[in-house]
Amino acid sequence: MIARRRFLSAALIGLTVKAERRIPGGFVNDSFPLGHRLRDHAKFQTAARQEKYPVVIIGGGMAGLSAAWRLLKRNFHDFVLLEMEPQPGGNSRWGENEITAYPWAAHYVPVPGPRAALVRELFEDLGVLRDGVWDERRLCFAPQERLFIHGRWQEGIEPEADSTSRDREDYRRFQDMVNEFRATGQFTIPMRLGARESELDRLSMQEWLARNRFTSPYLSWYVNYACRDDYGALARDTSAWAGIHYFASREPEEKGPLTWPEGNGWIVRRLMERLQRYIRVNTPVYSIVREGTRLRIRSEQADFIAEKVIFAAPTFLAPYLIEGAPRVDFVYSPWLTANLTIEHSPEDVAWDNVIYDSPALGYVDAMHMSLKTFIDRSVWTFYWSLCDRPPADARALLLEKDWTYWREAILNDLSRAHPDIRRRVSRIDIMRIGHAMSRPVPGFLKSRLDFKNRGPIFFANSDLSGFSIFEEAQEHGIKAADRALASGV
Repeated sequence: MIARRRFLSAALIGLTVKAERRIPGGFVNDSFPLGHRLRDHAKFQTAARQEKYPVVIIGGGMAGLSAAWRLLKRNFHDFVLLEMEPQPGGNSRWGENEITAYPWAAHYVPVPGPRAALVRELFEDLGVLRDGVWDERRLCFAPQERLFIHGRWQEGIEPEADSTSRDREDYRRFQDMVNEFRATGQFTIPMRLGARESELDRLSMQEWLARNRFTSPYLSWYVNYACRDDYGALARDTSAWAGIHYFASREPEEKGPLTWPEGNGWIVRRLMERLQRYIRVNTPVYSIVREGTRLRIRSEQADFIAEKVIFAAPTFLAPYLIEGAPRVDFVYSPWLTANLTIEHSPEDVAWDNVIYDSPALGYVDAMHMSLKTFIDRSVWTFYWSLCDRPPADARALLLEKDWTYWREAILNDLSRAHPDIRRRVSRIDIMRIGHAMSRPVPGFLKSRLDFKNRGPIFFANSDLSGFSIFEEAQEHGIKAADRALASGV
């Protein structure tokens, strides 16, 4: 077995371009130059015109789109949503080529339980849930998950191949403890329904495993994978409360997830059909200042005068944009995602495909939800949370290395399970996300519970929960919209 850190070195250091056919591609959706201008307080061009709205939403990710959806549901139409990118969606953006649509990041929503009322309301609105029955076309087809381990694929991503009695006993005991935590009602989605201060938040997930004498390397890998997958962090850097939340917040008999070829981009598309006229893309905001009882939101396209602002952009941006805003101590995880165009797609691909002991997180197959009887070409979306080093160092690495370097790292990783991968790939496009998601480090929970959201600026990003999942983004967007309306716009 190759140690994880040792394999990371093999994947990233001393890469050489193989003498095989050329694989084109490049970086896409790079927005860091603008982000660095905001960070460095660069000068921006003064707009020549201004517009007035009672409510301005800043940020067109899932939180901002949810806020806009809520305003429309409440029959409020006098608002505008400002998005810096050419495409709304944030981590739910998607792409499309001649083969299929595909996700750039978020690619599924677990089937929401009865307590996730807002998510269920949205899916009823979008026709995914009718009379309590889920649209089967949106429930992930089998096989859903598989793991490449010891030279072969197994169904499911909990390692089972060559497991020992001790491994199986640790699995059983871990599941028993998860069931006990679930029964407390503290681990809910959305988290506001149950979260409260906990001793678990003072430990890392790795420390919690050690204190409870879990010694199975398989269980350790599986829990570490879960933390990397949902939080972009190793178990040693993840609050034990958050680590347990990953397992205890979902119902064990859940039949999902809900997914689409373009992942959560499908939800964005449906929302865009209703919200298009309210959205201004390519409109980055560089300043928000108070002018008496109003707020001036400055962009190079126009100045927007508002009574209320819903700040759905990542909260760490607030001190750079909002006059007098204090800095926040949230930690953010950097990610790399890639979309690979696949020729002569293997017949046995599952929806989610994971390689044991890889530094990356595997890939999802965009064509898995297709009803076609024969699939020769596909797109694989590859995920890599760069969590083996401090976030600032990982962000520097993302920018330092060129596209060829990352292409080779991705192909080297995938070749462990697909030795012929270089003959199958015809294109690789890569997206770098320096602040992809909030990381729930030990102590994160108290800071989130203490956060006060008062107007006239209402914060709405999923980082207010401490982790970036669809349900939390939607919750914060909707609650911010409700507060803005209740405050008298």
